[in-house]
Amino acid sequence: MKKLFNKGVKQYLKLRYNRIERMRNAPIEVQEKTFISLLNRAKDTKYGKKYGFSKITDHASFIQNVPLIDYEDVKPYIDRMMKGESNVLWPGIVKWYAKSSGTTNDRSKYIPVTEDSLYKNNVAASWDTMAITYHEDPESEIFLKKSLIMGGSLNPWEHNPKVTIGDISAILLHRMPTVGRPFYSPDFKTACLQDWEEKIRLMTHICIQDDIVMFGGVPTWTIVLFKRILRETGAKNMHEVWPNVRYYLHGGVGFDPYIDQFKEFLPDPDFRYYEVYNASEGYFGVQDRSHKKGMLLLLDNDVYYEFITMEELLNDEPKTIPLSEVKIDTNYVLVISSSAGLWRYIPGDTVIFSSIKPYRISVSGRTKHFINVFGEEVMVANTDKAIAETINALPAVVSDYTVAPIYMKQGSKGGHQWLIEFEKVPDSIEAFELLLDDNLQKINSDYAAKRYKDMALTRLQIVPVPPGTFLRWLASKGKVGGQNKVPRLFNSRKYVDELMDFVEN
Repeated sequence: MKKLFNKGVKQYLKLRYNRIERMRNAPIEVQEKTFISLLNRAKDTKYGKKYGFSKITDHASFIQNVPLIDYEDVKPYIDRMMKGESNVLWPGIVKWYAKSSGTTNDRSKYIPVTEDSLYKNNVAASWDTMAITYHEDPESEIFLKKSLIMGGSLNPWEHNPKVTIGDISAILLHRMPTVGRPFYSPDFKTACLQDWEEKIRLMTHICIQDDIVMFGGVPTWTIVLFKRILRETGAKNMHEVWPNVRYYLHGGVGFDPYIDQFKEFLPDPDFRYYEVYNASEGYFGVQDRSHKKGMLLLLDNDVYYEFITMEELLNDEPKTIPLSEVKIDTNYVLVISSSAGLWRYIPGDTVIFSSIKPYRISVSGRTKHFINVFGEEVMVANTDKAIAETINALPAVVSDYTVAPIYMKQGSKGGHQWLIEFEKVPDSIEAFELLLDDNLQKINSDYAAKRYKDMALTRLQIVPVPPGTFLRWLASKGKVGGQNKVPRLFNSRKYVDELMDFVEN
């Protein structure tokens, strides 16, 4: 029966791949169609009437009539929706909300998951991802064997029990049709447990019994699970546990610092990695070539995109540009309008286009996750790459890291302090520190200029922290789960000082 199902899915995905080709070959036309469709469906909502959606015909009139917003701006509307008000940002009543903290901040964000955004964005993009996988590997057996899932948790909202909140992964699992459930491991109850220690323990015992072909999730938690499985089974690598495992869908954080660890877990040179851009606000991109970096921007999935240059973001009223005006190798702040009811909304991610024929992106960081205290403009993409290049030269394994500025004081210069959790400590921390600093200068010319002859900044400093520090610190703040992560970079010492106090005490 499963063989027939996999064969049927394979035929369906061949046809569906035409969507991918259309996004590549007619991107602007696809985006224009999405733009008009979104406005037409929302013109009679309270937000649509307030900002005259029915009179908007193009990008120019859109930006003239509808304001740029962030979460604080849209929060009052979402609060009304969560209390049961209908037709606010999107038609109807919305009962599902993706809970996202973004970083380790105590305040949670609640992103509407409408029926349209669920099926026309999240589910559609999931099928697009499968279409790409089967196109690249026609012998795929994803719907013959099992895929490993590691979801978040769901809870009724305390102020309205008719509303459910939780990780977007948990919402997708809960709403998955019954026909799809036999192809996943573990059972959904286990996958959505709130206690992550118990979840990892149970997943270990369940998943080692299954024939896993694909898995996904944030690298940090995947590594925790794999270590537990190898310890329990005595296997040397994951291929000994799952002989048919072939694909990993990863996202959420830069993958470069983790690649060496995954090559130890999965030494098969034919193993395929696919980066996906699947945020609480929407599923925006997927790597369409497993052997080459860059995610295809998903343009036909109920999201209309705009972009702001980092320089423009500093202005009181930053100007956006449409997809047709973007350039490669430029840092842009992402702006979305979608069937989740988010209009000209800034999720907080920055992206760089590596190609415009077709439109492929990489996530370069967060609008709040950078260091520019001294004009060095260091982004997460810079530090991830510097770490990866340093590891290649000086064998080490980095589990996690975060970076903060060292402020200038009377008689002392500024610099950067790196808290690094090593899985495998390099032979010399000092040599690692020297090479990491040198690599960062090669990658970022602004940092190199500030480091010139130590005139403005001194060499970066590494502070190794004990294994498990980052996960234990997150757990101490009640921030355990796939959507919670330590910021790689921060323009103040907030997180670094908290972490150092946590280690000492």
